[in-house]
Amino acid sequence: MNWQNEWAYNKYWVMSKSQKMYDNVRLMAKNNEWSETKNIEFENIIESLENVHPTKETLTNTYQHIWGYFKKICTDSERKTYVKLIVSLEPENDQLGFFLKDLTYKYQIKYLMQSRIIRELRKK
Repeated sequence: MNWQNEWAYNKYWVMSKSQKMYDNVRLMAKNNEWSETKNIEFENIIESLENVHPTKETLTNTYQHIWGYFKKICTDSERKTYVKLIVSLEPENDQLGFFLKDLTYKYQIKYLMQSRIIRELRKK
């Protein structure tokens, strides 16, 4: 898998765990200039986040980004559910992630269907 695909797969997962690491990878990927050194650094970032738990802030930010895929196509009822779930979001009881996963498959958002964050929610 090339680095662009690897980044697309991990992007929101990284964001959900650390905005700082997300920003680091974005800077590394700037101008599509990738190297073996950057690849090793990227792999180290992914590995370092494996056991990091999302915070309310990182999850909120990530889910707001993911919500951007739905806000113009969702129903009023789905919009109300999103607002209710984001206000009450708690990482220990993450109902919003499952709601966004359901919307991902309902609306067949291929980019999200192939993302790690959605795929890991499917396993739960």
